[in-house]
Amino acid sequence: MSAITPAYRIDDLFADRARKIAPPTYGTELTKIITVSLTYGLADPDLFPQADIAAATTAVLTNTAPAVLNYGPTSPQLYEQLSQRLQTQGIRADRDRLLISYGSAQILGLLPDVFIEPGDVVLIEGPSFLGAVGRFFNAGAKVITIPVDELGLDVDAVEATLIDLKKQGIRPRFIYTIPTFHNPTGSTMPLSRRKKLVALAAEYGVLVVEDDAYGDLRFHGESVPSLASLDEEGWVLYVSTFSKTIAPGVRIGWACGDPAIIERLAMFKSEGPVGPFVSHVIAHYCATGKLDTHIQELIAAYRHKCNLMLDAIAREFPSDVIAVKPDGGFFVWCKLPADMSAKAILTAASEHGVTFLPGTRCYANGQGDDAMRLAFSFQPSEKIVEGIATLGSVLREFRKS
Repeated sequence: MSAITPAYRIDDLFADRARKIAPPTYGTELTKIITVSLTYGLADPDLFPQADIAAATTAVLTNTAPAVLNYGPTSPQLYEQLSQRLQTQGIRADRDRLLISYGSAQILGLLPDVFIEPGDVVLIEGPSFLGAVGRFFNAGAKVITIPVDELGLDVDAVEATLIDLKKQGIRPRFIYTIPTFHNPTGSTMPLSRRKKLVALAAEYGVLVVEDDAYGDLRFHGESVPSLASLDEEGWVLYVSTFSKTIAPGVRIGWACGDPAIIERLAMFKSEGPVGPFVSHVIAHYCATGKLDTHIQELIAAYRHKCNLMLDAIAREFPSDVIAVKPDGGFFVWCKLPADMSAKAILTAASEHGVTFLPGTRCYANGQGDDAMRLAFSFQPSEKIVEGIATLGSVLREFRKS
């Protein structure tokens, strides 16, 4: 008996943008049991301030349960605390310039709703955080990749691109950049480049989206002013999060920028304000004054892990694999010599239970097979050493073959 062909298919109902999104495939090609994953930038769960969050939760439920467990606004206290925190960093953060969100990823996901029509131009870094860039692609943006070097985004290349686009009558919608402890390279943009980028944004009327997820986690060097603190004309939208400093699971991020942008982002935030319960818990925790002490503990722990990984790389990897030493963040970026392929090495390493993020997963234009991103944030110290030793053996065997 022949199968009956259905008259209708459920996916015929999908909008064009839903049809065009390919399901995620990363990791599905790896079938071995993984014992050391250096792939994802996960926070170390041993460093979560569990007791302090539990105490804050108890206090909030004891004192304000009827209000915080019902529908209601985001904690006004949390808005005030964020405003004060940003202003101490030189960022203008009046209430109408600030929006609290479900993690910084929500803000990045809302950008296409506010700014992008199909065909609009967006400038991004290469490499970059494709979790954000993918949203721009899915909205139909024409993405132009600007290179990143050891000093972050090549601002001279940004200028040349803006000049060329202006000749074509094209005004980019925004420039997406991670200037501090860049994901994936770990680089930090120096002050001179930051000043020029902010000046270019004003000159060409282009928004700069500053993604600052890792900015609090500096373990080497002197701090550099944020782009937002250098911005006097309103062309920088600052985006950050508590995911790297308190815990990813609290899902609290924020945007700070021109009130017109904040208003539009809020309008497209269809689920409404961040729930009162979690926002009051985090506000209570921050009000205890323990956040900055906790951040210093994180810095010490992540500094140790980073140095441990760098020492292991120097000991275990071929000498022509170049590891970029970051001043903060979660990642070490390694540049491979011409005879090595990150994708091929990943396949071989997975046979030994070790994974990492190949550079091809960090570029929107197909580059990156000459690089690896290694995350030191999640794994315990002994696993970092074990993973790098195994990966070093794979690299040496790969060269012999």
